[in-house]
Amino acid sequence: MPPRPARPDRITRFHTVEPSLQPEHLGRDYKELFAKKHLQCYLCTMADDETGRVRELDPTALKALAHPLRMAIYDTLTMYGPQTATRLAERLGESTGSTSYHLRQLARHGFIHAADDLGNGREKWWRRTRGPVAVGSPSAQSDPSTTTAYKFVLNEWLRGSNRALGDFVDAMSDQSRVPEAWVEASNITQSNLRLTVDQLKEISAHFQAETQKIIDRYRDRNDPGSRPVQIQFNAFPLIDGEETPS
Repeated sequence: MPPRPARPDRITRFHTVEPSLQPEHLGRDYKELFAKKHLQCYLCTMADDETGRVRELDPTALKALAHPLRMAIYDTLTMYGPQTATRLAERLGESTGSTSYHLRQLARHGFIHAADDLGNGREKWWRRTRGPVAVGSPSAQSDPSTTTAYKFVLNEWLRGSNRALGDFVDAMSDQSRVPEAWVEASNITQSNLRLTVDQLKEISAHFQAETQKIIDRYRDRNDPGSRPVQIQFNAFPLIDGEETPS
């Protein structure tokens, strides 16, 4: 009798789906992508474009992004779409002068651009530049200041993701903020396994390949009744765990 599939150790959801993790279910392009890039501590935000092109941040761009307010602005544009400096100032509790300055710095390094199709000319709207952004590998950082920027950007992305998830959990019981239908459609899952490096690569590649198919189906849509949704996935070794001897 084949072993039962591993079950999530912690789960908050209403529908359980456990797809096969066999390598033959992965497309060749996805396997090659992950073999070359993914487990070099590859991180991207998922407001990407249909081409799948990834922008690898060079040290100059990485250092330009490594600022608390710039990260907050970039995340807001990623999650909620185009904004003005005034809207960002109200959302983030900053002055319009401050958000305007940091918007210009983000635009200078190609993270965002003016949304000329929006507004009435009184105030400039800004849009996140399309495409996933990768910060590369820790070992690829060339100097201490770049390594510091690298860690800062990763930690800010992580804090932002955790904050978004925490806000949802806090609001789950308030139907005026999150109606029950949205709670039932949502999913918070944690699984703990013992894996080899190759097995972890396989799971990560499978998740990317399968979820990307359906994410692409809904990209650039704004259907009636829709709202911003964030999909998170993290798979990593526990630092205080011991490796099984060969």
